[in-house]
Amino acid sequence: MTSVTSVASGPDVVIELSGVERTFDTEPPVHALRGVDLTVRRGEHLSIVGPSGSGKSTLLNTLGLLDRPTAGSFRLDGVETTGLGDLERTALRGSRIGFVFQSFHLLPYRTVDENVMVAEAYRKPRPGHERGTRLDRARQALERVGVGHRSGFRPDRLSGGERQRVAIARALIGDPALLLCDEPTGNLDSENTLSVLELFDDLCAQGMTLVLITHDEAVSRRASQRVRITDGCLTPEAEAV
Repeated sequence: MTSVTSVASGPDVVIELSGVERTFDTEPPVHALRGVDLTVRRGEHLSIVGPSGSGKSTLLNTLGLLDRPTAGSFRLDGVETTGLGDLERTALRGSRIGFVFQSFHLLPYRTVDENVMVAEAYRKPRPGHERGTRLDRARQALERVGVGHRSGFRPDRLSGGERQRVAIARALIGDPALLLCDEPTGNLDSENTLSVLELFDDLCAQGMTLVLITHDEAVSRRASQRVRITDGCLTPEAEAV
């Protein structure tokens, strides 16, 4: 069993995996995750690196409540998720997790404000997040990531770095506890990569918890905690410098 961290549960723990397994019922069975233990505190930046087929996507899907562990425990922001029904998992995912992808997935014929607001199109409103406040909150999110001056623009008038910042604003509009990022700099040049990584640093300093999957060692080294996944097992990497 791989133990990456051994921090006790508490109000500042956002992710806590204990003995998590994921086996796909094929012939022969595929053991995508093997006894994974992982604890990530609020405000930490974790990078996960590993080759293709190592289990990165399965781990990301598990953390994002898109897949269920075969065995083990997964507590998200204090909530044990493994026994939840599909509707409960969907509600928890919508309220606690923001997703950022390599491809920005912006709607080309909508303004950046509308692209940010679309994140809440299918969420059940909750206190402080009423539908009538979406535009104001979208513009606040755009300001937070440094592209408030692009309000009203369409994505085709933005640089790649600006598009990714809009995608990050979309992930932030629901005030999630966790940002899950899948190769978020994969489509960016070096200048825009640095800009987005500096934004991630700022968000973590504000208390956001960030989990980032990447093939880029330079991107990985920006994280405060680094792990490598190989054949479904996690091992710690040297601390970032």
